[in-house]
Amino acid sequence: MTKTKQPLVSICIPTYNGEAFIAEAMQSAIAQTYPNLEIIVSDDASKDNTISIIKSFKAQTKIPIHIYNHEPNGIGANWNHSVRKANGAYIKFLFQDDALTPDCITKMMPLAIQPNVGLVYSKRDFIYETLTPKIKDFIAYYGNAHTTWQDVKVTPGILSGRAYLKDRQLLNSPKNKIGEPTNVLLNKSCFENVGYFNEVLQQALDSDYWYRVMAYYDVGFVDASLARFRLHDKQASSVNKKREIPDKDLMYKQYYTHIFKYLHPKNKRKLLKLYHPLFKTLAQIKQRFNGR
Repeated sequence: MTKTKQPLVSICIPTYNGEAFIAEAMQSAIAQTYPNLEIIVSDDASKDNTISIIKSFKAQTKIPIHIYNHEPNGIGANWNHSVRKANGAYIKFLFQDDALTPDCITKMMPLAIQPNVGLVYSKRDFIYETLTPKIKDFIAYYGNAHTTWQDVKVTPGILSGRAYLKDRQLLNSPKNKIGEPTNVLLNKSCFENVGYFNEVLQQALDSDYWYRVMAYYDVGFVDASLARFRLHDKQASSVNKKREIPDKDLMYKQYYTHIFKYLHPKNKRKLLKLYHPLFKTLAQIKQRFNGR
């Protein structure tokens, strides 16, 4: 298939003071074997050399590199801004600290172009300078998130998104069983039909979005490590469940509002007790009674 017949994929790179690793990320973007690409950079007013480093790559590739300034308003707003500026039919996120394997998009696209597929994900590897105990714990807990489903048997290929939502482990940790945005390729129609990332959420905006997409689309899985996610101690120190607490209530409210009818009965009961007025009252009465 020629370049003109292959859909345009936008590699979206939200940035902010990313000079330490942005060159590695950009190199992995221009090294992609998929032939029809553009690179969209949305920068949150970086004060370092991030933009000058990115501009230096324009002489190294024929891939169009578009750089847009964005008024800082949280990470979700920057993610969304990069998508709104994208011209492609597909969105491939790449974060400034991370990297893609050269065949990442080439291997994801055969699944992505299938009817009703909204999201494609894969395994991923980790980048770190030293394997500290915190990073080791992080990898042990989150490294194979795609295997933490109970009812869904994740195999290479395509599965109904609603089958994932029906899994009884959906609300259990790790909450994000798909992976970080660098690990995901999206059909841009998702943003038209599902909406954009929730800009109020601080940490769980990616998994919240994956699960909203699943209510309407099928999901593809590639059984290969196609992305590399960078870890450092400060990040990995949040390995335990406390990592998810700041967003937990709002995230569960999102699930109650947007995907409730697709969930396993066990998870429906949990959300009803939290947010349905009658069930919430009954649960509080039962708790007081048992506490006597």
